[in-house]
Amino acid sequence: METTGLRKLFLTFAKIGAFTFGGGWAMISLIEREVVDKYRWMERTEFLDLLAVAQSMPGILAVNISVVVGDKLRGLKGSLAASAGTIMPCFVIILLIAMFLTPELIMNNATLTAIFKGIRPVVVALIIAPVITTARATGLGWRLAWIPAAVALLIWSKLPVVSNPILYIVLGGAAGYLLTRRKELDNMKNKEEKEAER
Repeated sequence: METTGLRKLFLTFAKIGAFTFGGGWAMISLIEREVVDKYRWMERTEFLDLLAVAQSMPGILAVNISVVVGDKLRGLKGSLAASAGTIMPCFVIILLIAMFLTPELIMNNATLTAIFKGIRPVVVALIIAPVITTARATGLGWRLAWIPAAVALLIWSKLPVVSNPILYIVLGGAAGYLLTRRKELDNMKNKEEKEAER
């Protein structure tokens, strides 16, 4: 992997920040396309690992993923360049909207209302795309697809305790640790049995 220039890192994330509607999840597929597919700055599995780290950090997902990707590529300066690139266009666009587009203007202007209604389904697609990509990359088959579906429904339910996403992050981390530990112990046991047979 060649050294990534800070300017290129900033401009890449600025382009992503400028053309993404729908928040952090909508940005993930665009970030993945640029970082993994276009520039090949990292492998897909490495990107997914960084995405998991970014998701578990407090704060805005789009900024978190830009920080961890920037850090991986260029350290602290890379983190600053990538996060500034992500934030700058959003800040400018929101500032301009706040200055010129009031809710009343949007509601009373048929053209603006139609544009925003047209953007909504695209935002849904941009959010679903990284979910499918992540599921495929992690090897999540149809046999286990019920787990994220059930967790999503429980979070959406707004029921006390079970609708808290932190609960599932902790449970997922604990389950991952226990399954990995169990696999390590099984491997050690198999290795000892094979050595004993010799």
